[in-house]
Amino acid sequence: MNVSGALLILHGKQALNDEVRTAVNAWRQLDRHLAVRVTWEPGDAQRLVQQALDEGYRTLVAGGGDGMLCEVAQALLESGVDASLALLPLGTANDFAHAAGIPLEPFDALALLERPPVRIDVGEMNGEPFINMATGGFGSKVTASTSEELKKVLGGGAYLLTGLSRFSEIRSAWGRFSGPDFTWEGDFLAMGIGNGRQSGGGQLLCPQALADDGLLDLCIVPAPVDAVGTLGTLLSGGLRGIDSVSVNARLPWLEIEAPEEIDINLDGEPAAAKHMRFSVKARALRMHLPVDCPLLSDATLYEMRNLPR
Repeated sequence: MNVSGALLILHGKQALNDEVRTAVNAWRQLDRHLAVRVTWEPGDAQRLVQQALDEGYRTLVAGGGDGMLCEVAQALLESGVDASLALLPLGTANDFAHAAGIPLEPFDALALLERPPVRIDVGEMNGEPFINMATGGFGSKVTASTSEELKKVLGGGAYLLTGLSRFSEIRSAWGRFSGPDFTWEGDFLAMGIGNGRQSGGGQLLCPQALADDGLLDLCIVPAPVDAVGTLGTLLSGGLRGIDSVSVNARLPWLEIEAPEEIDINLDGEPAAAKHMRFSVKARALRMHLPVDCPLLSDATLYEMRNLPR
C-alpha cells in the first residue's frame, strides 16, 4: 500500500541543520506528510531507500549534494520501483541544483514536491550512474583533493583555491575519444561529460546540456602551451575563452581509451580507469523540478506547464 507523502533521506552531516529542521516543520504545518531518515555510514542511503519503498513511500527526497542525489537515485533505479525523487540541495557546490534552477532555500526546494515529476536521463560510466556530470583530468583531481574544512569556509570557492595551490602539479592526460560520427585523440587538461551543465563548484563545462534528450554533452579542453593560464580560466569558471579551443560533441554513447588511468569524478565520487564507456539511460528517473528548469527540453517544459498541479 502506497503512503501519501514523502520521505527525506538526509545526509548525516546535515542532521543538526536548523534551516532544514525549520523547513521540515513548516512543510508539515501545511498538512504535508514528510518523514525523515538520516544516514550514518556508507551504504545507509541504499538501505533507507529500500526501507522507504517497502513501507509504501513513492516520493523520496535526497537531502545533500550531488553525490547524495546520485546515491539515492542509484538505489531507486536498482529497486525497479517507479517512485519519484526530489532534491534538497545541501552540498558544498550544489552544481546540479544550480543548473536545474532548484532553490537552495530548504522550504522552497521542498515546495517542488507540489510539481508533478518529469522523466530525466541518467548517465552511466562502465555501468556506474551519474545524474549531473562526469569530469576527468586535473580538474577532477582538484575536486577530489579539496578538504572538507576548506569547503566549509569557502564553499565552491574552495575548489578554485585548491587548484591555484596545485599549479605545480599540472599535467595533461592522453586519451582517444570515439562515438557515433566522432573521434578525437590527444593530450587534454580536462573533460566534462554532462547530463547536467556544471561541476566542481561552478565550472560550466557543458552549457547547452539537456537532461531529457537521451544524449550526453562532451567538452574536451586540449592541453595548450599555456597550460597554467588555461586551467586558471577553467577553475575560475570563465569558460568563454575556452569555448574557442575546446572540442565539443553531443552523443548517445562515448568510449575513451588511455594508456594510463585517467582521474574521473562522478557526481563528486572519485574513480580512475584506462577504458571508459559512457552511455545514457534515457528518461529513466522521475524528478520534481521547477517549471522553468533550464535542463529540460521545450517539449518537456510545455508538458509541465500544462499538467494539473
